[in-house]
Amino acid sequence: MKAVIYARYSSDNQREESIEGQLRECMAFAERKGYTVIKSYADRAISGKRADNRPEFQQMISDSARGEFDVIIVWKIDRFSRDKYDSVIYKSKLNKNGVSVISATEPIDDSPEGKLMESIFEGFSEYYVKDLELKTSRGMTENAIKGKFNGGHITYGYVIDNDKHFQKHEAEAPIVAEIFRRYAEGEAIRSIIDDLTSKGVTNRGKKMTYHFINWILKNRRYIGEYTFRDTMNTEAIPPIISEEIFEKCQKRLSSNKHKAASFKKMEEQYYLTGKIFCGECETSMSGISGTSKTKENYRYYQCMKSKKKTCKKKIVQKALIEDKVFDSIMQLLKNKNLIKKISERCYEMQNAESSEVPILKKQLKAVKKEIANVMEAIKAGIITKSTKATLNDLEEKQEAIEAALAKEQICRPILSKEQIEFWIMQFAKTDFKDEIQKQRLIDIFINSVFVYEDRIVVFLNFKEGEVAISLAEATEGIKKENTQDNLECSSSFKFGDPYGN
Repeated sequence: MKAVIYARYSSDNQREESIEGQLRECMAFAERKGYTVIKSYADRAISGKRADNRPEFQQMISDSARGEFDVIIVWKIDRFSRDKYDSVIYKSKLNKNGVSVISATEPIDDSPEGKLMESIFEGFSEYYVKDLELKTSRGMTENAIKGKFNGGHITYGYVIDNDKHFQKHEAEAPIVAEIFRRYAEGEAIRSIIDDLTSKGVTNRGKKMTYHFINWILKNRRYIGEYTFRDTMNTEAIPPIISEEIFEKCQKRLSSNKHKAASFKKMEEQYYLTGKIFCGECETSMSGISGTSKTKENYRYYQCMKSKKKTCKKKIVQKALIEDKVFDSIMQLLKNKNLIKKISERCYEMQNAESSEVPILKKQLKAVKKEIANVMEAIKAGIITKSTKATLNDLEEKQEAIEAALAKEQICRPILSKEQIEFWIMQFAKTDFKDEIQKQRLIDIFINSVFVYEDRIVVFLNFKEGEVAISLAEATEGIKKENTQDNLECSSSFKFGDPYGN
């Protein structure tokens, strides 16, 4: 499994949280777990309160979309973020990219119920995120209409002037035009990269990559289109290339994509990645696959150390392990008394945390009342400059409180016992043909799985949530199923034997 390390310290806490110390402990953790660290990111003397202000953090989030790593290792969870809102938002982005965050020195949460509650909060937060997006997008939509920059990464080839408008970058714009021209004329992306690199051209100090050039060639801003949601402004950005050259490049990109797709094989989902460990040496197990002499495909989990011959743990069949883990979750969901107990515990934990929601609701009510009073005055014919200014100020204040309220509800959604219990019970209806639903089931309910020679021990995310499954019984069950479904397949399978040979 590939990993990256993220380190950060605040200016007022440099000694305890030195970058070097964090990197050292994270590297040691990665070695113990069998992770391959490919890169590290570090923000020095920067507060963790707002992730938007951390350049290395933002670069890491952006890089996660490329699929180059599976795990982000931090010294402590608060190195990732001290703000729960940021934590929920960015973990959600990482989850969509197949990346998880783990701490080298502490468990994700102090209790199994805490872990489950965090998952429930993140699930419910999706509803509140949509509400917040509606409130904060108003100003961004207005910016798009006016052709103003909405923040974030500045598109290569442009600069932002003092009025927040896009202008061509004197040095970068000609490079963008050259890239489009050469690709439209039939030159390969790799050839363009090599030539530009030899001339010392970079992506603002970073090496030109295939992904970056591909992103440029697909970006419609270069023909003058500025889009935010459903709003498009074709006069906001000065175009660098013509629509004719852009469309010529799109046709070539589309053609190459179809060619690549014909050779691409469907990737197998290993649902327990990051949660399954060897019971003999406690090292992570990774998914492997192979083909038998009869050309049948077999998939297994293998101890990372066994690859290096430093552990004698045999490989285990993927389907066998995953089926039993899913079965343990479904058995949990049948225990209504246990679900009720977990729901009550989660409810207690939720109420133990302070919340600004009641205060914000009170402020919102007061502002709405003031707005109503002003509107009554306007209806009565009292219309002055101060009346309009007061109304504008109150409406801006209302929007700010509504956004703050939505943000607080993301951080600490106030859920009833019935809501929590209902939400948990919905997983009993999981569609096992849906890979996303199956993965979410694992992410929420499974803490870890340890595989021994004679048994599987599954740790669920609640107190005393430990299930031991005999491998002998599990293997026998698999054989019986195979006998009913395919006699030829069952005779060729032997537990612990690679690819059934």
